[in-house]
Amino acid sequence: MPPNNFSGDTDGFSGEMSEADVQIVTSGGLCIPAHSTVLAASSTVLENMLVRPEKRRSSERTIWILGVPCDAVSVFIRFLYSFKCTEKQMERHGIHLLALSHVYLVPQLKQRCTKGLAERLTIENAVDVLQLARLCDAPDLYLKCMKFLSSNSKKVEETEGWKFLQHHDPWLELEILQFMDEAESRKKRTRRHRRELSLYLQLSEAMDCLEHICTEGCTSVGPFDKEPSHKRQPCSKFDTCQGLQLLIRHFATCKRRTNGGCLRCKRMWQILRLHASICDQPNDCRVPLCRQLKLKLQQKGDDELWKSLVRKVVSARAMSSLSLPKRKREEEPRMDLSNHQMMKFRLAA
Repeated sequence: MPPNNFSGDTDGFSGEMSEADVQIVTSGGLCIPAHSTVLAASSTVLENMLVRPEKRRSSERTIWILGVPCDAVSVFIRFLYSFKCTEKQMERHGIHLLALSHVYLVPQLKQRCTKGLAERLTIENAVDVLQLARLCDAPDLYLKCMKFLSSNSKKVEETEGWKFLQHHDPWLELEILQFMDEAESRKKRTRRHRRELSLYLQLSEAMDCLEHICTEGCTSVGPFDKEPSHKRQPCSKFDTCQGLQLLIRHFATCKRRTNGGCLRCKRMWQILRLHASICDQPNDCRVPLCRQLKLKLQQKGDDELWKSLVRKVVSARAMSSLSLPKRKREEEPRMDLSNHQMMKFRLAA
């Protein structure tokens, strides 16, 4: 076969290079002339092969690159000259170029192949690319393949590549199944964490609404020294505030409250207890029973589960406050500490 011409890639070296002094021979018998200085500068493996003592006295040296298509070898050698590889070449020879870049230690090409193959993963080639990524020590590509297989497991299990893997590489199959199991566990933990965070944010918002209701009042519930009015505009957290007002109205009139037989009243007691655990100014606080509950908690102490809940609600409250724009934080209602007496609720008729 006629030799490939790399003259267009060597213009930048024209002042330093002589004629080609190396022959690259492929499995198909293609001979590619090249320059030892370029090969040695691009790959330490090729450099070691070129400086190895030759038994023959001939000045022309030969390097055999076997096991890959001739076109892939041609693209590989061309990359050593120009450090360029087109999208079309990557699409056609990406797998072979990754293998060559790994064997001959060409990190620039290996990085390009890793990225290119990750972008071209399909149901049909995912298993093959995963096997190659493991053989070629390409962890980024390996992880991409694992995630792709985990997301498309049912479709991949129907491919010939998966069936071949089951019969010839059971250890890799086990790695994939373990990764899928761990990925599912991570998803469950993430969903649980999001649900818990949502609960802590709701409780944090409820604490703000309780202080807001007890300080300045809202649409139907307010402090005893202020007349509640239905004409009052809803607050910024009205959904939570309205639910809390309904709970307060029930708590104020329920006859089973003291006997502990009402679930809604128990919820209100827990909200008051949580506020008392968080409040750092019980003597000046306008929330009912804050000081008494604080003293009771200090005498009896809290269990670890309750302490954990308090810490997480405080953390959620801090994050919620920091997430607000500065102007909105300044506009948030502040507690009026001018009245130090124990306060009671006033309900609108």
